[in-house]
Amino acid sequence: MTEFLERGLDGSLLDYRAGWRLQRELHDAVVTGSRRATVVLCEHAPVYTAGRRTRRDERPAGEGLGGTPVVDVDRGGRVTWHGPGQLVGYPVVRLRRPIDVVAYVRALEAALIAAAHDLGVAAERVEGRSGVWVPQPGGPPAKVAAVGVRVASGVTMHGFALNVACALEPFTAIVPCGITDAGVTTLTREAGRTLAVRDAVGPIRDALERELAGVAEIDLGVAA
Repeated sequence: MTEFLERGLDGSLLDYRAGWRLQRELHDAVVTGSRRATVVLCEHAPVYTAGRRTRRDERPAGEGLGGTPVVDVDRGGRVTWHGPGQLVGYPVVRLRRPIDVVAYVRALEAALIAAAHDLGVAAERVEGRSGVWVPQPGGPPAKVAAVGVRVASGVTMHGFALNVACALEPFTAIVPCGITDAGVTTLTREAGRTLAVRDAVGPIRDALERELAGVAEIDLGVAA
């Protein structure tokens, strides 16, 4: 079974660089077979992260809105924001062979959609775009969850960010995920009721257990 680790969900907030170090440690352990599939669920202190495809004009000026740090990372995708009110997940799992990164991303999206539905939000995919979206009356869908991953030695890093009840102002300092013609939203806004990050933990855990089973080797025991 997949092991879940929770960090920063008690109000302490996880520093992004500390979370990245934890990911690398877990990745090394899963690669060597000394640890089973693990998913880190966390809530970060405010930070902008810029993936490998981020263009200069998409980045926040200087240190970002309100002095928020900007960290260049080794995942795919472009720039996004993490912070309070957002549930971030880092699955560190060995993918089944032949490795299909697109299928893995679709599994993450399916888990996020299922969790959103459990919380009363009709989220969906948008053709040609990654992540999870919510239809908006009279306009384009708004993004409620971003996905950006890296696969090395057959094992995944990075993952997803689900906007539960976060402020949306930090996204105005960037071009989120390189998308200029659509906005962002939260589960709280779409559900019409106040939700906390903790409310999303159970639904996302259950959905990840189901969806990862089809793309990852989650039943392998720890090496002796």
